[in-house]
Order: sequence, then C-alpha cells, then structure tokens
Amino acid sequence: MPGQVAETIITVGDPERVRAISRRFDKVELKVEAREFVTHTGELDGKRITVISTGIGTDNIDIVFNELDALFNIDLERRIIKDQLVSLDFIRLGTSGSFQADLPLDSFLLSEAALANDGLLPFYLSGGEPDEAAINLFEYLEDGRVQLPVPVLIVRPELPPAFASSNLTRGITMTASGFYAPQGRSLRLQSGLSPELLSRMRSWEYNGTRITNIEMETSGIYGLATELGHRAVSVSALLANRASGTFSSQPTKTVERLIDKGLELILQG
Repeated sequence: MPGQVAETIITVGDPERVRAISRRFDKVELKVEAREFVTHTGELDGKRITVISTGIGTDNIDIVFNELDALFNIDLERRIIKDQLVSLDFIRLGTSGSFQADLPLDSFLLSEAALANDGLLPFYLSGGEPDEAAINLFEYLEDGRVQLPVPVLIVRPELPPAFASSNLTRGITMTASGFYAPQGRSLRLQSGLSPELLSRMRSWEYNGTRITNIEMETSGIYGLATELGHRAVSVSALLANRASGTFSSQPTKTVERLIDKGLELILQG
C-alpha cells in the first residue's frame, strides 16, 4: 500500500536474504509476504529502506517494478498518473557467476550495463538509438561467424551516486531468460549458446568494458528503471566462475559481506 515502501529499495532474489538484511536495521516497521515476494521496510541510521525479494527472472522483475512504481506515481483511487512523479533508487544485491576466468571468486561486481538476453524489454522500450556497445558486439560476433539467438540489446541505468563513485569492479552483465540453455548449459537439450559463441563473447571488449558475469534479473531492472525514471544499480557477489568451473567455498560469508557493502554505500547517499 502507499506509504509502506521507502524511496530506497533493495531487491534480492532469495526471500531469506530479506531477513538477513532487515535484521541489520535499527527498527522494522513493516513485514509483508505473498508467494516469493517478501517485503520488509525499516530504518538504518535514520534512513528509511525497503528490501523486497523478487524471486528468479525478469518476469518477476516486471511485476515488482511496475507495482512499486505504481505505489508512488499512480493515483490508485482515480487510476491516473500523478502530475508530480517520484524517482526511486533500486539496489540489487545478488549473486552471480563470473564469465571471465580472471575475476576472483567471492569478489563483488557492479553492473554498469546489462546485455538483455531475456526477452522482456522489447515489450517496453520505445525505440531510439541502440547502445554503441551493442552495435560493436553484434559486429564482433558477426565477424566471428556466430550470433546470439536473440537480438543484441544493451541497457544502461543512471546509477545512484555513491555506487557510481565507488571503486567496485565493473562490467557488462548478461541477463539470461533461464538457467540451462540460455546460460550455455546442456543436459539433454543442446544450448543455442555454443562453445564457439561463448568463447567469442568472452574475448569481446569495448572501451575497456567486457561481459563479466551471468545472472537473471539485471537487464529487467535496468531497462524498467530507466524507462520509468528511476536510478538503479546491480551489485553481485561472484560465487562461481563459469570460465574455470570453480565455486565459492564460503558463499554465506560472501553474501553477508555484500550486504554490509551495499548498506554502507546506501548510507553514503
């Protein structure tokens, strides 16, 4: 309901991570649960913060972001858009797999842009010039005689200032529409992301930026936040390295550190 959600919103995939974050608050004023969507609103060092679990995938991001925006920017009784719009800050604190062998396990990665392989954003984006990195990636793949099974679409958000000025490692995050074939995994069905395509994507670089990690929400967050006029950032703890086939031996501890870092930057404003 209006008033129950703060203008600074942390999103997480796992409902249990909501509790891990809100127990750090000085006080919690609201706890609401519906299916995988768990919402806690509270206060930390005088700053009001909401944390909400989205579950997995940009389909859930579609629900969460549209409905949170509506709480602030639509008159729900008259069902009209308000004259004065509120801009929100969204901070995703999530987990991810590294796409590059040299990115260490248990490190943090700030997504400065997202490669949208998930299929949500064409239903929303109103056109305009494609990102120059997307054009370059398309041409680079074409030169290597490989192509993505979906159009090459890269989206960039306006980052909250403290995150924009942080020294976190940065890269382009590939957002997948599923866990198996859309991320290059094969069980009985072959993936459209062939080893040759993945290798070509791994070697691509544009203006010092490369594809650094794979997950399932960031492009939806970035695309919808940008179209709705909000700021957004996605910060991931790298718990697996897809290039080397290695996994974190301390995932819980790493996620706890990520939460602390995220809250530290949020409090910096």
